[in-house]
Amino acid sequence: MRPITLKIAIASLAFLSLSACESPFRANVTRFQMMPPPAGQSFVIQASNPQDKGGLEFEHYADIVAHQLWQQGYQPAAPGAPSTLIVKLDYGIDNGQQKVASTSYGYGGWGGGTDVYSYTLYTTFFKMEIDRSNDGQRVFEGRARAQVTTDNMTQLVPDLIQAMFVNFPGHSGEDVEVKLTNDKKKRK
Repeated sequence: MRPITLKIAIASLAFLSLSACESPFRANVTRFQMMPPPAGQSFVIQASNPQDKGGLEFEHYADIVAHQLWQQGYQPAAPGAPSTLIVKLDYGIDNGQQKVASTSYGYGGWGGGTDVYSYTLYTTFFKMEIDRSNDGQRVFEGRARAQVTTDNMTQLVPDLIQAMFVNFPGHSGEDVEVKLTNDKKKRK
């Protein structure tokens, strides 16, 4: 590779990396709901996947969800007390899929070229189900999904949770794209 081509390739990759950091986090959120308006209902949070039960990572995400529900007007149940709602959480990420892309460039009339690079695209999800505890009736089902270039779950799951709670509980049966800026302000 010629020195000037190498410099352009490095600059192109740096620009792509920088633009990826500046772009908003995008998630598709689907919700089905018959949520009761907040009127003092209490909730407990459980893991849908038995392997997550009692895990520190799960507890971290459960705390984020509890805070979001509390901001909506629902109350965490006191330890050992019965709850009105049971909230079940699940999350995950696939193994990723290799993608190949190219960037074309020109250099002041001296011709141009194409840089080819590869990256891994992951699909991640966060799922939340809410049931009434007295009769088991499901009152909310939601799924937030995103395609991303990182498999960092500790960064992705909080973003997916936040996307789930934009305009919560949402319109039943609607699939919307939610965009979050880097400072986590909602933007549509």
